Amino acid sequence: MQLKLGEPLTGLANYYSSLYGPVWCDGGREGVDWRQVCQAVVRLPGSSVIRLQPLDADGLFIRGMEAGLQACGYSVDRFFCFGNWYLPVEAGGFEAYWRQRPAQLRNTVARAKRRLERSHAWHIDILTDPSPALELGITAYQRVYAQSWKEPEPNPDFMPGLIRMAAGRGNLRLGLLWLEGEVVAAQVWIVTAGKAHIFKLAYQSGFERFSVGSVLTAALMRHVMDVDGVREVDYLTGDDNYKKDWMSHRRERVGLIAFDRSRLRGCVAWVRHVAGKLYRRLVSPSASRTSLSS
Repeated sequence: MQLKLGEPLTGLANYYSSLYGPVWCDGGREGVDWRQVCQAVVRLPGSSVIRLQPLDADGLFIRGMEAGLQACGYSVDRFFCFGNWYLPVEAGGFEAYWRQRPAQLRNTVARAKRRLERSHAWHIDILTDPSPALELGITAYQRVYAQSWKEPEPNPDFMPGLIRMAAGRGNLRLGLLWLEGEVVAAQVWIVTAGKAHIFKLAYQSGFERFSVGSVLTAALMRHVMDVDGVREVDYLTGDDNYKKDWMSHRRERVGLIAFDRSRLRGCVAWVRHVAGKLYRRLVSPSASRTSLSS
């Protein structure tokens, strides 16, 4: 956990984090003394207000931390972070999956391939290992990202470092769509523990009519299903409309905030939090997505 002066005690998560929590919770370990865990947390400096995000709304970690913090006398609440679209992969691989996609998506990809084949020399590379080709791929990815609709990265060195680390561990799937000798679409997927995580994607502005992003996504879907044999594909962060065409399920990632009302700072923060929720409910009742517990 980390502390900034005057701010809540927060988990070690940042802009790139799609899910926060201890690794040992992945297996659904139930025999944890959450009160003891939280007693250690509340002794940390600045713990009059504790904020953790993004968390699995149905996970063991959030349930345990809620119970443990309440046992320590804290008032606890949840708040919405973002929607998470994902796909449990069924038997039959990519072909079975593709038959279940909306007709509009399948037709878009088919038309885009025909248009590419008629008009341009094109191909797709999926890079997985450290190599000189990977370094060229990183450069191409950065160029495509810079020429896309995406906002600049807050930390420009993060993605190259992540790509190299994932390649070194055998987890990388860096998809590149080449058009006339130039990469115009790039996607970073990470495959681990039977899951494919779609981490970053971008295409160069000006190539929308070729649907290069959709063509590349379909190729990577085929690869992770038929080559890697994953059991789940995860779009990670956000409720973008296009994701529901590719995925089948949605879940929510939430935050946990806790207040020690026996300390002045915690009490003041709790009052502000409750007042803010009441105000939002009055202004827009349907927009409120949290429920206070004490």
